[in-house]
Amino acid sequence: MTFSIAAYDPDEQAWGVAVASKFIAVGAVVPWVRAGAGAVATQSHAKVSFGADGLAMMSTGMNANDTLQRLLDADPDQATRQVGIVDANGGAAAHTGDQCNAWAGHRIGAGFCCQGNILTGGDVLEAMAAAYMSAEGELADRLLASLRAGDQAGGDRRGRQSAALYVARINGGYGGDHDRYLDLRVDDDPDPVSRLEGLVTLHHLYFGETHAEDRVPITENLAHELQTILRGQGYYTGEINGAWDEITQDAFGKLLGTENLEERWRNTDPTRLDRVVLTYLRGRFGKK
Repeated sequence: MTFSIAAYDPDEQAWGVAVASKFIAVGAVVPWVRAGAGAVATQSHAKVSFGADGLAMMSTGMNANDTLQRLLDADPDQATRQVGIVDANGGAAAHTGDQCNAWAGHRIGAGFCCQGNILTGGDVLEAMAAAYMSAEGELADRLLASLRAGDQAGGDRRGRQSAALYVARINGGYGGDHDRYLDLRVDDDPDPVSRLEGLVTLHHLYFGETHAEDRVPITENLAHELQTILRGQGYYTGEINGAWDEITQDAFGKLLGTENLEERWRNTDPTRLDRVVLTYLRGRFGKK
């Protein structure tokens, strides 16, 4: 009762699953991902243990095809299951049981697989595969583009309710000591894929990498503008004089902490500011 894509990016060393469904909190059931092991999407009368068991098998070096076969061999209800698997090296395998509700099927490509059931038609998966292969950006963006394409092509023929995106990278999570790079869920919404897109945009704002070419110098004019924002938000009571001094920098750090932007400021040159952060601050508090 779902459509999903599982994929691997060898350049990022990232694995991920994107999924949408007319089902509450689909992100709590379908996507299973572990960096260095692979990704599993388990759906259609989902056997949730396929997720943990499949990742455990692939973490030992087992490929996607062998993992899928072992999971199915142990399941007497395999005819009702649908599973998509991508292994540690990008090998992909999928299964659509002959008792899955129509329209049901899957598509396998290089480093990814798309699968769905109770869809408006096979064009949903064709659109997903094409969008994934042509999309740009990091793995999360391409998975999301695929999900959007499936949704626009008709998606789940019963309607919309939830969506999720889960991407794992080795030490890619917050703080750098786990692999959960991105784990976003929309559990109940009339347009969950659009809502998920908004959450991914926020994730990139808060945790995206700052590029050297996007760091602008904090000139006297810019310092004046930032002091005005800081005073307006109650973080700064000094003179608005364009001096980027210690007091102003301390106030600025507190504002960024409140806005959850400290990851884009911490341990960087305090005389330069990420253009992405500046655009956000202007849009939220100041000059448009």
